[in-house]
Amino acid sequence: MTGQEGFDRRIEPFRTELLAYCYRMLGSAHDAEDLVQDTYLRAWRAREQYDDTRSSLRTWLYRIATNACLTALEVHGRRPLPSGLVAASDPLGPLVQGEHVPWLQPLPDSLLDAGDPAGAVMDRSSLRLAFAAALQHLSARQRGALILRDVLSFSAAETAEILGTTVVSVNSSLQRARTRVKEVGVRQERVSEPPAAEQRAWVERYMRAFELADVEGLKRLLTEDVIMEMPPMLNWFAGRDNYGLFMEWVFGAAGKDWLLKEVAANGGQPGFAAYQRVGDGYSLHTLQIFTVTDEGISRNSVFQDPDIYATFGLAAKLDDQGLAIAEA
Repeated sequence: MTGQEGFDRRIEPFRTELLAYCYRMLGSAHDAEDLVQDTYLRAWRAREQYDDTRSSLRTWLYRIATNACLTALEVHGRRPLPSGLVAASDPLGPLVQGEHVPWLQPLPDSLLDAGDPAGAVMDRSSLRLAFAAALQHLSARQRGALILRDVLSFSAAETAEILGTTVVSVNSSLQRARTRVKEVGVRQERVSEPPAAEQRAWVERYMRAFELADVEGLKRLLTEDVIMEMPPMLNWFAGRDNYGLFMEWVFGAAGKDWLLKEVAANGGQPGFAAYQRVGDGYSLHTLQIFTVTDEGISRNSVFQDPDIYATFGLAAKLDDQGLAIAEA
């Protein structure tokens, strides 16, 4: 085995967890993939500088990935969802597109299920959209400190090494980050999350009601304070009744003939791609990712972005049997 093959074999098992880390830092699946590739290229170029007497290979790789992420964040900034950017909207008001806003993106579970051994032990609850959205309220270094310490369980000393700072600075950033995340209320949402099978069951019932255009059936599956948001539109609204009003408008405007395809994102959040009847087939309309609590569906994050569709491998058009139609 050559030196290159040996080095590649040593660092390859960390690829999936580094992808999850870069996603948490950046809020973009596409950017996370690019940054992991960049991390591995940087690691290969600097392989002769790695000293296993000073730090573990994992810590060394995280330092490279963190530097890459911090540089990227200087350019791209934060990626909010509409509920973290503007006030709630009238559900029957005009749709308003956010101009030049880099929105938070969902992460396909297929990227986490590529056979990497690290994926088996990953804390997938920390990939939830609500947590990713909460991280967008933090500075880049606060984000890094929180993820490295509370999600990945690096020590304060290891985190300081990765971030290129002091333990005192890490502890200060971590305290501020914990306070801010608590303020945006994501912890309670994570605590009340039911088992994966139960979450999927809630969404399967929602899908059946959606296919029937049964607005009252949809409403019965929602929590009282449910939120719907739909980047790239700025519009978002809260409450079961507002949700129902909007869905009545959707079925009135887009019709009642839909074909739905299940998806999974962000470490196990259930969802579906919604295809709208157009002519003799179905065209991709939205990707919808759900947050499910013990009381029901508490959030529907609806995405309309060709780049996100591509990341999930979604066909643009389907025939009546749900098979992809090749584009001319």
